[in-house]
Amino acid sequence: MKQPKLSFWQVWNVSFGFLGVQIGFALQNGNVSRILSDLGADLSSLSLFWLAAPIMGLIVQPIVGSLSDRTWNKMGRRLPYILGGAIVAAGAMALLPNASLLVAFIPPMLFGLIIFAIKDAAFNVTFQPFRSLVSDMVPPEQRNLGYSVQTLLINIGAVIGSILPFLLTNVIGLENASKAGEVAPSVIWSFYIGATILLGSVLWTVFRTKEYEPEQYYEYKGMDAAAVEAEQKQQKSIGERLAGFWVLLKDSPQIMKQLALVQFFSWFALFIMWTYLPAALTQNTWGVAVDWFDPAYLANNAVPDAISKAKGAAGDWVGILYAAQALFSVAFAVVLTKLADQFGRKLVYSLSLLAGGLGYISMMVFTDPTITHVNLYITQVEVPHGAIGVVWSMVGVGIAWAAILAMPYAILAGALPADKTGVYMGIFNFTIAAPQIVSGIVSGWILGSVFNNEAIYIIMLAGVSMILGALSVLFVRDNSPEPNFLTEEDKVTA
Repeated sequence: MKQPKLSFWQVWNVSFGFLGVQIGFALQNGNVSRILSDLGADLSSLSLFWLAAPIMGLIVQPIVGSLSDRTWNKMGRRLPYILGGAIVAAGAMALLPNASLLVAFIPPMLFGLIIFAIKDAAFNVTFQPFRSLVSDMVPPEQRNLGYSVQTLLINIGAVIGSILPFLLTNVIGLENASKAGEVAPSVIWSFYIGATILLGSVLWTVFRTKEYEPEQYYEYKGMDAAAVEAEQKQQKSIGERLAGFWVLLKDSPQIMKQLALVQFFSWFALFIMWTYLPAALTQNTWGVAVDWFDPAYLANNAVPDAISKAKGAAGDWVGILYAAQALFSVAFAVVLTKLADQFGRKLVYSLSLLAGGLGYISMMVFTDPTITHVNLYITQVEVPHGAIGVVWSMVGVGIAWAAILAMPYAILAGALPADKTGVYMGIFNFTIAAPQIVSGIVSGWILGSVFNNEAIYIIMLAGVSMILGALSVLFVRDNSPEPNFLTEEDKVTA
């Protein structure tokens, strides 16, 4: 039996929860370092706190993916995990910026770290089954529509989550400066709003989507229900599972190992940006001295209002930068496929990563402190002139981000055996988490021991890493057909 087509709004409803989840991710990327710094973390330890994100993804996603494959109840197959994860994530988002209120019971820094880990785990519990839900519900002939809607909602969520603190300060009028040991009101309310949208958008998907019954689902997918049930009932020991995983890893296509090197340099750089861009911008463009990021120095010196306001303004501008990155990424994604078809995937991939690396490095030069009036249409602000220049740096970062999300999978897909595509794609996801874990372990030490907590230099190191990723693409042997480049003489002959 052929799986029935869905209307556009049914496809929209299936994916709508992505909007809220991505708002949560954007708020995390733009503000967690700011929150942890406000709660007392020093710069060199921030990367260690951020390790919670890739570690939780590495642990949670495979487990939830496997469990949701085997779950069937009145709510459905994927929806129970999506809803449960969203409830926990929304609660954690509301608690995280209020860690200082519980200082009588637990140190706010420790509480903030625990809630951050819980929140990221819950994000992964929600996010992983969402991708499977789209695959389950949308028939093959509508798959492009399904993932296009998903991508649209993800990018809308990224923009909203990125600019929310900025809007609350410059449009609503909430204070963006934090007091000692506390989080700025604009950030607190951003997380409240983000948590509300996250839970609301997921509830929309849950109540507007009805998953297929098991027999119906297997019939649509051309699967033998009895055989699947028998396979799922098989119990394998941890040793057997590890042995099977090792065999698959050992026998993985060579191109997957080559792409893993590119992934390492790319995601190593991205982790540094998410962790240290707020500090780098505050120091390099707003001119705030490194001492004001040292908990020991802060303990003995009252923070002047000018410093608090500069930190708050720079933190808000980071949201503008991430929103700009998302918009530039969407714009480049529109032409990415055409460029890859015309000039070859490897060349476009390499040049895109090069653009990202140059974008990171270029941030160093935008130090002009001259206060400039900027009309953003929704509001008008005054920022250092250098802050406007950093927006142009994000053009390169946005180009690299679009390529990182698409090119390695496009290159890899043609080299995988059809019967093992899913499992190898799952293994390939380790090349996202592993470099972030390495980055989290070493980047903080490098920042403190080598760069004396001058955060702009760790951002430049991220640029070097991205350029090394661009060079690594040259060693990838993409055996898929490349475009033919004809000279004018060839064309005449043809």
